[in-house]
Amino acid sequence: MEITLDSIIGILSLLLGGSGLGWFITWRWQKAKAKAEAKQAEAEAKQKEADAKTAEIEMAQKVQDTYQQMLEDKQKEVEDNHRLIEELRADRDHYKQGYIEMRDEMEKLSKEFRDFRSETEEERAKMKRDIARNGRQMENMRPFLCYDTKCKKRVRVPASECGVVEKPADDPAEEKVKKDIEPLSINDM
Repeated sequence: MEITLDSIIGILSLLLGGSGLGWFITWRWQKAKAKAEAKQAEAEAKQKEADAKTAEIEMAQKVQDTYQQMLEDKQKEVEDNHRLIEELRADRDHYKQGYIEMRDEMEKLSKEFRDFRSETEEERAKMKRDIARNGRQMENMRPFLCYDTKCKKRVRVPASECGVVEKPADDPAEEKVKKDIEPLSINDM
C-alpha cells in the first residue's frame, strides 16, 4: 500500500470536503463554547454567591448596628433610670426629714398646747372660785355700803350684777331698815 498523491488528496478532500473536518472543528468549537459557558455559569454562580455573602454580611452588619444602637439606647435609659432613682431617693430623704421635723414640732406644739390648756383650765377654775368668793364677800358687805363715804349710818344699797351701786328710790320700808342697821364707825373700834 503505497500512498500516492491521489490517495492523499482523496483523503484530504474527503476530510476537508466532507463532514469529518467540519465535524472536528465544530466539535472543538462546541467543546470550547461549552467550556466557556460552564466557566461563565460558574463565574456567575460565584458572583451570585459572592453577592449573597455580601448581602448577608451587609445584613449582619445592619443587624449588629441595630443591636449596638439598641444597647447604647438601653444603657442610656439605664443611666437615666439610675439618675432618676438617685434624685427620687434624695427627694424622699428630704421629705422624710421634713416630715420627721414637722412631726416632732407638732408633738412639741401639742404638748405645749395640752400644758397651756391644763394651766388655763386651772387658772379659769381659780378665777371662777375667786369671782364666787368675791361675790360672797360683796354680798356679805352689802349691808355696810353707803352712798356717801362720810355718812355715819350705813344703809343697804342695791348693787347690780355688774357691781354698780344703784341709788334706790325713796321707799318708806327701806327707811326703817336704814334706822335698824347701825354701822360700826371708826371711832367705835
